[in-house]
Amino acid sequence: MVVFGNVSAANLPYQNGFLEALSSGGCELMGHSFRVPTFQTLKTRTRRRSSAGPLQVVCVDIPRPELENTVNFLEAASLSASFRSAPRPAKPLKVVIAGAGLAGLSTAKYLADAGHKPLLLEARDVLGGKIAAWKDEDGDWYETGLHIFFGAYPNVQNLFGELGINDRLQWKEHSMIFAMPSKPGEFSRFDFPDVLPAPLNGIWAILRNNEMLTWPEKIKFAIGLLPAMVGGQAYVEAQDGLSVKEWMEKQGVPERVTDEVFIAMSKALNFINPDELSMQCILIALNRFLQEKHGSKMAFLDGNPPERLCMPIVDHIRSLGGEVQLNSRIKKIDLNNDGTVKSFLLTNGSTVEGDAYVFAAPVDILKLLLPDPWKEIPYFKKLDKLVGVPVINVHIWFDRKLKNTYDHLLFSRSNLLSVYADMSLTCKEYYDPNRSMLELVFAPAEEWISRTDSDIIDATMKELEKLFPDEISADQSKAKILKYHVVKTPRSVYKTIPNCEPCRPLQRSPIQGFYLAGDYTKQKYLASMEGAVLSGKFCSQSIVQDYELLAASGSRKLSEATVSSSSSS
Repeated sequence: MVVFGNVSAANLPYQNGFLEALSSGGCELMGHSFRVPTFQTLKTRTRRRSSAGPLQVVCVDIPRPELENTVNFLEAASLSASFRSAPRPAKPLKVVIAGAGLAGLSTAKYLADAGHKPLLLEARDVLGGKIAAWKDEDGDWYETGLHIFFGAYPNVQNLFGELGINDRLQWKEHSMIFAMPSKPGEFSRFDFPDVLPAPLNGIWAILRNNEMLTWPEKIKFAIGLLPAMVGGQAYVEAQDGLSVKEWMEKQGVPERVTDEVFIAMSKALNFINPDELSMQCILIALNRFLQEKHGSKMAFLDGNPPERLCMPIVDHIRSLGGEVQLNSRIKKIDLNNDGTVKSFLLTNGSTVEGDAYVFAAPVDILKLLLPDPWKEIPYFKKLDKLVGVPVINVHIWFDRKLKNTYDHLLFSRSNLLSVYADMSLTCKEYYDPNRSMLELVFAPAEEWISRTDSDIIDATMKELEKLFPDEISADQSKAKILKYHVVKTPRSVYKTIPNCEPCRPLQRSPIQGFYLAGDYTKQKYLASMEGAVLSGKFCSQSIVQDYELLAASGSRKLSEATVSSSSSS
């Protein structure tokens, strides 16, 4: 018997809630689920079946890479330390923050470290925003997205260390693994040797792989990349106006390089194809991966993000006097006569006032709630070009353990799917020795976001038939589906198309006391978990720098309120 479940943002009842869920990832569970027993945790690594023998399962621990001595890690650590060492404020600021995704959590965490009192408001009943997850009635978790923590995420890695939860990252072997569409069921690997420093380990990985690119293609691609290597960050930023496809053509890189590698990479980075994605996004990723020895090394969180990552941040915030409230949805940004923020009005009718205000929800939500007097201000007007990209996350529980997989992230190179993983192997909390649970990113999703869940599952199964030809058939004559969950996010991370970079706002807005945080704001890691965390640190830094101004403004408002009250009486 196949039993279904889904998450669909389309079921939300009112406009503000509707768009917030669109940007954060779904709302309520529909239907029922097949009960799956719980098993004890075991770490495994599965290697691809070779023609010489059967599947091999190897128990192995991949140690945490040495990240602490990299320039970017030290820079991130220094920024973190600046909050803890900042002079304690004579009167801590009450900072009201809307949105408890990574950007809002990061903002609240570092403001608390600096001695202030954040009040973090989350519209829904779950933490995490774009890394939110839900538990179904069987006790199984399903997530907004398939989240990977790279070695090249210095602020995220620092955050784990600061919270004392480094052991919650499950590091995988240093490889990138691509499916081979021309050879169903087979994979091609880029293995980065630990004995070589960057960028030699990355160059070696590329040179050793002869299944995806020929030597002439590798040489032409390397020549095409030379300007980026020589020009550095200035060159990278200047490529924002070109799509990946346009840049490749301009540099004389063979089209097959895009087809073989960069379609998969583009969909993994921003859920869109190379003809839409800005080349700046690719170059930033390549720069991080090639310049840092462990930059492209990947880790999975050992369980669901709300409990395993978000709650430790919340506990830290509360331990320092901050507050976090769920089910607190912003209905309106109420203004003073001078155009500054007077309060956040919530949908439950309550009003929340503070010394400063941070909007850390997605850019689509901000545009919906933007007060009319602000809309023609250039800082906010430029946000019109920043639009969230649709994405669908699919979870399928099968009645058996699939063999043709790895304990790793896999690039499907499918027309409909981006990356996927057998979470029953890669994640401790989801481990199951008898059944596989595949988590798959369905992208690009624009043409599918309004389709039914059954349509999406049918299409996914047809793609899985190519990845698991001996084990999965679209008609389920082989592996059977026990249950599935489909999480639709019609507005996820901002769509990184050409010429978006000038539209990304700084965290300090032109409105005194109003700040922004989110991966769409100005920081060098674009639309990613690292970008969200870094944006929160930059937002906190701006508020700390503005302390005297904000404190004085708060005292003036209090004085005016006192005078007004006395006059009334």
